[in-house]
Amino acid sequence: MSNSIGERFRLTIFGQSHAPAIGVTMEGLPAGIQIDMEKLKEFLRRRAPGQDAYSTSRKEADEPVFLSGLKDGVTCGCPVTAVIYNTNTRSVDYENLKDTPRPGHADYAAMVKYGDARDYAGGGQFSGRMTAPLCIAGGICLQILEGMGISVTAEAERIGGETEKEKMLQKITDAKANGDSVGGVISCRVDGLPAGLGDGMFDGMENRISRAVFGIPAVKGIEFGSGFGGSELLGSENNDGFYLDESGNVYTKTNNHGGILGGITTGMPLTFRIAMKPTPSIAKEQDSVNMALKKEVKLQVQGRHDPCIVLRALPCVEAAAAVAIYDAILECGK
Repeated sequence: MSNSIGERFRLTIFGQSHAPAIGVTMEGLPAGIQIDMEKLKEFLRRRAPGQDAYSTSRKEADEPVFLSGLKDGVTCGCPVTAVIYNTNTRSVDYENLKDTPRPGHADYAAMVKYGDARDYAGGGQFSGRMTAPLCIAGGICLQILEGMGISVTAEAERIGGETEKEKMLQKITDAKANGDSVGGVISCRVDGLPAGLGDGMFDGMENRISRAVFGIPAVKGIEFGSGFGGSELLGSENNDGFYLDESGNVYTKTNNHGGILGGITTGMPLTFRIAMKPTPSIAKEQDSVNMALKKEVKLQVQGRHDPCIVLRALPCVEAAAAVAIYDAILECGK
């Protein structure tokens, strides 16, 4: 299983949901970068569990502890490793999942691939908990990008089919009350990117961002610019006409291309949207199979789970995009 990503800026995520700790090692950070720890902690708090009625009741401080790579809060040129200690685990809640996979979860696929060696407590390495280390790396990248005049912002566009905030929150509340869950759509926008980042074919910015974003559990789809909607337009409607501004810079009159053409940034805002499925761990009784007994059974999932992962995933999407973009910037030398 690959837990690493990146070329010039490379990160490796390690740990499991109920392991003593989870963490990340980052290679490629230049020496001399000052990390604002308070700003990083605030970013991580946006993802942390147990903060409101719309997330899991598991409470974790999610404060990063840096083991290497920093001197007085400044990168020293060697790999940066940070961990987050797990302090509020209840592995007993997962005992009934040892032989019986949750519908919609990675349990069955992990059983097939890893057998009895897998760690099923809390979902192990397939848990959304593993996005916390991603947010450490992404939070640092966001600070670096901000210093370059680049911003990355994600927001909940739709939850359970609703687009108004109060109605979205009500959808989560209703799903939770019914022992169910709900999914949604997240939109992300990157402003301030220079033109010329990325490459054609397999190293395009769509490829890079998609690979990072799909590291977030529950992501099932992604589209850039006009995306699937653009497939229903005529070329004359979907094409973005070019123009020159007063300084002679080239821009487009519209942005259906989402800031990327041929895998390369154009200088327009980079925009994409992702689809997130409903959380598979729900209280409702579901059909499953006891793999040890080879018998169909009814499964009642125990434990603490998010009725909707969309809101806590917002910083994760920003982090994934920031990691991919910073790697591309280092590679391009811009």
